[in-house]
Parts: sequence; C-alpha cells; structure tokens
Amino acid sequence: MKEDIVIIFTDGASRGNPGPGGYGAIIFDQGKDIVTETGGYEKDTTNNRMELRAAIEALITIRKNRKGDDEFFKTVVYSDSAYVLNGITKWVYAWEKNNWMTGQKEGVLNQDLWEALLELSRERDMKGGISWKKVSGHAGSVGNERCDEIATSFADQNSILLFSGSIADYEKMMNASIDTMHETKSTTKKKSTSSSKKGVGYSYVSLVDGVVSVDKTWAACEKRVKGKKGAKYKKAMNKEEESDLVALYSFDSLV
Repeated sequence: MKEDIVIIFTDGASRGNPGPGGYGAIIFDQGKDIVTETGGYEKDTTNNRMELRAAIEALITIRKNRKGDDEFFKTVVYSDSAYVLNGITKWVYAWEKNNWMTGQKEGVLNQDLWEALLELSRERDMKGGISWKKVSGHAGSVGNERCDEIATSFADQNSILLFSGSIADYEKMMNASIDTMHETKSTTKKKSTSSSKKGVGYSYVSLVDGVVSVDKTWAACEKRVKGKKGAKYKKAMNKEEESDLVALYSFDSLV
C-alpha cells in the first residue's frame, strides 16, 4: 500500500513584469494513486504572482480531490521560487503580525495571494503537516521542467494537454519515477548568470541599522553601507529582484 502523502511541484512564468503570465502544478496523491496537472493564465501579472498562484491552485486541487475522504496526510511542495519558499516559511508570519506592513511601513506586495496561501498552508499543516522544499529551476528536475512547460504554455496561450490519471501511467509518460522527479542532473549546465552579475544593476538594496533602503546607483548604496557594521546589500537586476530583496531585508529588520 502506498504511503498517504501528496507531493506537489509548482512553477510560474510571465512574459514581462507585468505582462501575460501562466502557472503550472503537478499533484501526486499517493494515497489515492492519482496525478493531477493544473495550470492557468492571467493577462496582466508578474512572475511572483504566478509562482504564488501555482502553489495556491495546487493546494486547492488537493482540497477538492480529498473532499469527503481522509484529509489527514503529509504534503510536500517543491518550488524553484525563493520568493515563495522564503515567504511562506519565514516572512509571512512577520508580515501578518505587523498587519501586512513591511519594515519600511509599506504594504506587502501580493498580500491577497499571501493571505490565501497562508490559509491553505495552515489547513494542511493541521491535517498531517506540510513541508516546503527548494528545487533548482532549469536543472533537469523532471517535475520542475514539466511545470515550467505548463506555465509557459499558458503564458504564451499555447495549447497543452493536462494529465489526469494513475501515478504508474504518469511515470511511464514522463519516463521517470515519482521518487526521482525532484532530482536535478549534475551534468545539466545552469543558465549563465555572468551577464546579470556584471554591469549596472536596476537598483541596489541595503539594510543598515534596521532600515531598508533602495538606491538607483552603486555609488549611493556604497556611501550608505561603507563602514557600517552588519550592513547588508545586494544588486537587483529588475523590479522583481528588488521586491524580493526589500521583502527579505524588511523581514530581517523586524527580528
């Protein structure tokens, strides 16, 4: 008899920030021996919102599939989004306690989705437990690559068939075991980040003496952090990275 555990893979994509976006998720319900793929489209959205929607819709799918049946089981979620993983395991509790305000006294981005995800996560935590795990994106993980295919297909509004059937049939279709779908290939070359690490950034985010700041130039940021004990700072290459860093440093400033 298979262990009563549900394993989830999620991913989100957007063509521009904001722009057309899509999300994808795979739900492996080992207790019921079924696999369900789900996905969706939004006309004007961001990558972070799609990452959140993927996780939300996956947990909603579990709720629907298990309605009226045994709802006490372990749930494991694999995501390549540091924004989602850090948010749901760390930042969200400080935000909620702080009335959904950041350390800079600004409203939390995507509050509506964070509240929905937090409710669903707590529900699963009380009914068997939920854990959130990091998987490297575009590194050969079968589960992650399939979710990416679903998400980008919806973002581009291309037709894609979503699977619903037995785990054995899905493993045969994907030519991989459920136990290995989270694994990455050591030989897979990671996307080069050299171009994003060099040159001028979109902005520079810093945390100095509990205050989070965003500067448009490195010179301004360097002046702010130079000689300051415990200062943190990092270059953001776009608005989304800036938001991630502001969220991270805002959480740090609350604790």
